[in-house]
Amino acid sequence: MNNLKTRASLLARLKDLDDQRSWTDFYDTYWKLVHAVATKSGLTEAEADDVVQETLIAVAKKMPAFQYTPGKDSFKGWLLQTTRWKIADQFRNRPPARPPSGVRKTEAMERVPDPAGFVLDAVWEEEWKKHLLKAAMKRIKPRIGPQQHEVFVRYVVNEWPAEKVAQSCGVNVEQVYRIKHRVTELLEQEIKRLETQRT
Repeated sequence: MNNLKTRASLLARLKDLDDQRSWTDFYDTYWKLVHAVATKSGLTEAEADDVVQETLIAVAKKMPAFQYTPGKDSFKGWLLQTTRWKIADQFRNRPPARPPSGVRKTEAMERVPDPAGFVLDAVWEEEWKKHLLKAAMKRIKPRIGPQQHEVFVRYVVNEWPAEKVAQSCGVNVEQVYRIKHRVTELLEQEIKRLETQRT
């Protein structure tokens, strides 16, 4: 169900609010991204859950009239902006923080912006890249098979020594290097494909 489809086709299908399969696909594809950005912005787990829910509601409200123009519109940017508004809503909904005992809250203190706002773009970009990498890995997994997948994960992701990977996976060290090279190339190709669909 977490199969990434082209942005245009998925967005077109989301115009039908009764299309449960497409909405489930959208949720499965994006909720972790939105949730991770919300928590890294300084929200609690519960607040981040609310951001995911409110973002989904905002997307649902926008979809019937949403017009997407490939090459002009940026789904990535639109989703970021929607998520940003919902994160800001959660911060606004918090009770006002009291200054430490003995410190008077001044007008200058009131004007200090929330530091989370400065890093949201960077956090979004970082999480977006992780999101693309996971999606790309999921898509190429059937093409590389379980053994090559396990070799790649242990050697590249978990950073095991090549000798240990070879021994644990029943291959030789040269095969570990070849698998890393092949899977890396496939991942780069798939990430480029996903970026053209999603950015």
